[in-house]
Amino acid sequence: MKSPILGSSYVARSVNAADNRLVNLYPEVIPEGGKEPAYLQRCPGLRQYMEVGTGPIRGLYPLGDNLYVASGSEFYKVDSNLNVTKLGDIDGSGPVSMADNGIQIFVACNPTSYIYNASTNVFAQITDPDFPGAVTVGYLDGYFVFNEPNSQRVWVTALLNGLSVDPLDFASAEGSPDGLVSLIVDHREAWLFGTNSVEVWYNSGNPDFPLERIQGAYNEIGCIAPYSVAKLDNSVFWLGADARGQGVVYRAQGYQGVRVSTHAVEFAIQGYADMSDALAYTYQQDGHAFYVLIFPSAETTWVYDAATGAWHERAGFDKGKFRRHRSNCHARFKGQPTVGDYQNGKLYQFDLRYFRDDEREQRWMRRWRALPTGANNLTRTIHHQLQLDCQTGVGGLYDDPAYMAQQEPGLVLQQDAGRIEIEGLPANSVVNPQVMLRWSDDGGHTWSHERWESLGPIGATQTRVIWRRLGATLKSRDRVYEITAADPMVTAIMGAELRISGTSA
Repeated sequence: MKSPILGSSYVARSVNAADNRLVNLYPEVIPEGGKEPAYLQRCPGLRQYMEVGTGPIRGLYPLGDNLYVASGSEFYKVDSNLNVTKLGDIDGSGPVSMADNGIQIFVACNPTSYIYNASTNVFAQITDPDFPGAVTVGYLDGYFVFNEPNSQRVWVTALLNGLSVDPLDFASAEGSPDGLVSLIVDHREAWLFGTNSVEVWYNSGNPDFPLERIQGAYNEIGCIAPYSVAKLDNSVFWLGADARGQGVVYRAQGYQGVRVSTHAVEFAIQGYADMSDALAYTYQQDGHAFYVLIFPSAETTWVYDAATGAWHERAGFDKGKFRRHRSNCHARFKGQPTVGDYQNGKLYQFDLRYFRDDEREQRWMRRWRALPTGANNLTRTIHHQLQLDCQTGVGGLYDDPAYMAQQEPGLVLQQDAGRIEIEGLPANSVVNPQVMLRWSDDGGHTWSHERWESLGPIGATQTRVIWRRLGATLKSRDRVYEITAADPMVTAIMGAELRISGTSA
């Protein structure tokens, strides 16, 4: 019988009800002609691109052929030849929000903010005495639009001049008496997020103040984390809150918020001591559009795939535990998804053919119920064999030596009997990549010993991955399986076949 290994991450409040965890893997649906309707593939590795400052990387912003980097207390420009130029110093230690008008980049550091002029190469703090500080910033029809810290007010700068602020160029988002925590400009409309509500404003052309509220574009769902607001898949996503609760992820549909998080994801989020520090970035790769939601204090990273509607976790692995993913922000630079590290000044490229997180291992894990939904009749079962249907006979830091040589020019490359070595990178001495299986017979509370099987040396593409003599379910009669691996190798899981027999005992 087929064991339901495919799917998303869903760990319920009671693991006896659902204990389906998915870490550093995500499902891809196969619309037709596939062996199965979907498969699980490995999340991209972090291939180090360069280092900018000492970090952490607080923000990335592309403009023209250049990438602008907020690294620690410094602001840099990286040109298309990867030359790094320090432009100036910035305040704060948290995330930064950036927007541009084609010439100027507005860097909001909550509250201190800066303007970089790409034409004159001048970087300067906004010192206009009427500037109240900015939490987040967007661009709309020639104006920089920003929200004032700890207030209901939204401001605009002078037209095409972020250094100039008129003392009367503000309005209050008063549809609800809540404070304004964040904003984003989408489809030439400014979405203003309060703690309990969302209002959408547009440029009416009013000479006194250009922004006006769109009638009916009001939502009684607020935002708990200013930096969780992000654009993706022609829409807006955010971590919500209102007078009745918090910790639900929403997507805009028209002017309304539609819940996209699951009860399991919400249970996890609402268990964190602090949700307000959540930050998000979005990116697209191979047609998958990802909303990456990071909880720094909880050391957790959740990812929503708009292509499938499925959630998974991204994680590093340290001291025997999954922890937050190293990425902190994203920008597309030189055609590649580029992310910055939350602890240092490293920039990485998301590479689907690189199977490490920089110099660290990238460990993946899938946990799922052995029997399909509704198939457990609570009789004792003997598990004779579990076969993993996956791609075998692969390994190496890259799955393709020619691609490896292209991505790492000048490095010495050797490949012999499944061994790949690259000068300057960790050697891959994996002759037979391994995958580990363990199981729980009490719904996911306690676990068995580990059982390891080979995925085959490089080239042994007909290797079968089979675990035999897996024992019997005992008192609970409810088995959960878990597989995990960390070797650098292509990972594609199409299914799992389980052979069991039942008893009446």
